[in-house]
This record gives sequence, structure tokens and C-alpha cells, in this order.
Amino acid sequence: MIIVDTALRKRQEEARPVQVGLVGAGFMGRGIALQILLSMPGMRLACIANRTLSEAERAYRQAGVDGQLRSVGNASQLEDCVAGEQYAVTADASVLYQAESVDVIIESTGHVEYSAGVVLRAIEHKKHVVLMNAELDATVGPLLKQYADAAGVVYTNADGDQPGVIMNLYRYVQSIGCRPVLAGNMKGLQDVRRTPETQKGYAEQYHQKPQMVTSFADGTKISMEMAVVANATGFTVGQRGMYGPECSHVTEAVNLFPVEQMMETGLVDYVLGAEPGGGVFVLGHNAHPVQQQYLKYYKMGDGPLYTFYIPYHLCHLEAPLTAARAVLFHDAAVAPLAGPVVDVITAAKRDLKAGEVLDGIGGFCCYGMAERYEESLNSAFLPMGLAEGCRLRRDLVKDTLISYHDVELPPGRLVDTLRREQDLQFIHS
Repeated sequence: MIIVDTALRKRQEEARPVQVGLVGAGFMGRGIALQILLSMPGMRLACIANRTLSEAERAYRQAGVDGQLRSVGNASQLEDCVAGEQYAVTADASVLYQAESVDVIIESTGHVEYSAGVVLRAIEHKKHVVLMNAELDATVGPLLKQYADAAGVVYTNADGDQPGVIMNLYRYVQSIGCRPVLAGNMKGLQDVRRTPETQKGYAEQYHQKPQMVTSFADGTKISMEMAVVANATGFTVGQRGMYGPECSHVTEAVNLFPVEQMMETGLVDYVLGAEPGGGVFVLGHNAHPVQQQYLKYYKMGDGPLYTFYIPYHLCHLEAPLTAARAVLFHDAAVAPLAGPVVDVITAAKRDLKAGEVLDGIGGFCCYGMAERYEESLNSAFLPMGLAEGCRLRRDLVKDTLISYHDVELPPGRLVDTLRREQDLQFIHS
């Protein structure tokens, strides 16, 4: 990351800032706007697109933008704003990727169908894309990465969120001569029965949407994040839902996972209740006896497995760095290696009745579990990223894994088309 600040300062000195288009002005989007506007010399937030225009304006105002904001409806108007160093807002995300001067799009809505259209069109217009959206990435990320490669642009998840922090640590562990064998997340709570009602107070306390914090608590979000990491590393899950052992400190993780599985395939997983909270970790392997002596001297333990960890993840503070990496170095923080490896499948959160419409991620109806992609395809499991809006064909008891055969998909969704294309490519790869 240190090289990025030097490169951005150079762009600042040359009066050629990286021009960013931000899609989404919710909790995370506003934080990203604040960071770019206050703390990122060499980067400029050209325009925020949000379907509720007042929220896009709010994001600028809370960062101290006192001048007039211009509402734009087409790319030409946005180009005029960039040329005149005026900030812009729009309700139409297409304005961002149609504008020639915008270098990179940061997508932070967390919505799957809407985001699929924005990201696909941005790639078609040869814009680099940074996702603060593990839900979309876990569902059709490998296909979108193929499209980005063909267009010659970067498709990446973001620094700061757990997948980005994990991948930066993964690359570091590789760079010092250790072999990563497990990429891990850290959770304080896992309860598949949590709903927007049970999480309402927590959501209000932190000014977030109840559905979002419910996805954190019921295990869906961590499943999405670790699917993203799996697809970026080639690692898989050791069992459906991952192991998720409890421990008091993350350094205990070296003794908590099946060594044979880690050494054979690499694993993505998590630990529950471990300190330091809010962190991520990578288990690295080093069998060289002399290196083991050095690592023991450095207080890393006896080996051959070692726990490397970062005790925090600072989502909105680091996400702009990913935009800089993409534009200045054509480097992705987190991107699929090739075909998908891990999927997130859908399970009933409670007893469900025929005719009910699933409310999707972070709702009252269902939760997501990480599963090997091959098993998901072979069993025709419904991806959690597609669950919202699906109508049940039959009654289901709680914890039943929901398949495509159990639901009617909403008509005309782009994300369903992309998912079918991805599945067909994977079947024949």
C-alpha cells in the first residue's frame, strides 16, 4: 500500500487526480466519500450516483463540501463538472460510466441485481470497477472478471473489507516464503435465526440498515466474503458452512483445522469469539528447519504452521486505495483466479409456506451457507445472491436447503442470465 500514496501524490502534483465515480450513498458509500474528499490527495470524487438524490448530496455535505452541487442527467453534463472542478450528483449510474473522464467506479450498494447491471455496463465502457459488494462478487464474480479481462480493465473487491485485508495478508505471507494453507475470518456472533427484528437496535445504534446487520449475524455475509476469498485463492471449504471453531485468541487457529485438508486444497474458514475482534488471519506453512528457528525467535511459535493476523479491517478508509491500485498499477486487491470454487447456497431460516416470496439477504426467510461450487451445481441449490424475490413452489421446514426446483425466479433479471452463463462455463471448463 505504501507505494500507492507516493503515486497519488505525484498525480496531485501534476494536477491529474484519479477521477472516481461512486455508486451508492448508504452507510458505506458515505464513508468512502468522506475519505476521498478529506484524506486522498491525488484522487477526486467526481460524482455520486444514488437513486435517492438527497442521499448523494448528504454524502458531499457531511464531508464539508459547501459549494453548489450540480445534479447531472447525462455524461456531457458530468464532463462539464469535471472540467470546472465542480462536484456532481446523479440518480442515474449510467452517467458515471459513460463519462470519459471518470477513471474508476466504486460500487457500494450491496444490492445484487442493480449492481450487476452497473458493473457489467461499466466494464463494457472500459471502466475499472471496485466492489464494496461481496454479495454480487460471490454470485457472478468469476464471470464478471472474465468480461473485465476481455475489456482490459480491473475488476476487484475492495481493500479494507475482510476479503481485501485477507488477500493483502495472503500475498504478504507468500512474499516472505510461507505457503498459505488457510485464509480466515474472525466472527463474534453466528446465529442463523437472527432477523431484522432482532438486529433492529444494533442497526439503529450504528446507523445501518437492519437487513445488512442481520446478514452479518446470521452467517450470510461471512459466507459471501469467504466465497470471494475462495474464488481469489483457489481454496475451498472443508465442509458445508465451514468449520467455524471457537477459540479465545486467533493464534490458537493453527490447531483447530484439519491439516490434511489444508495441505491438500487450502481452506477458507473462520474462528468464532476470538481476540482480537474484527480481524482476519492466514495460516502459513514453512517446513524449512532453519526458517523455523528464525520464526520461533520472532515469537511465531514452533511451526510448521504459523498464524499471521491483522487485528482490524477499516472498510471505507481503505477502499479508495483499491481504486488507486486499479488505475495506477492495474492491480486488483481481490479478484477471481478463474472459475468459481465456492458458492453461497440458500437455507430456510424458519418454516416456509408455498407461495411465500423470499426476502433475500439479511431477511426473515433464509440464510446463506458456503458450499463447494460443484456440489451447488450438482444439487441445483439456489444461490443466496438470487434468493430475493423468488416465490416458493412448496412448503419447506426450517434449515431445508432451497433448490431451483423449489422456487419460481422473478422474470427478466440480469443476474439470473449472468449466473446461467457462469454455470454453463463452469460445467464445460
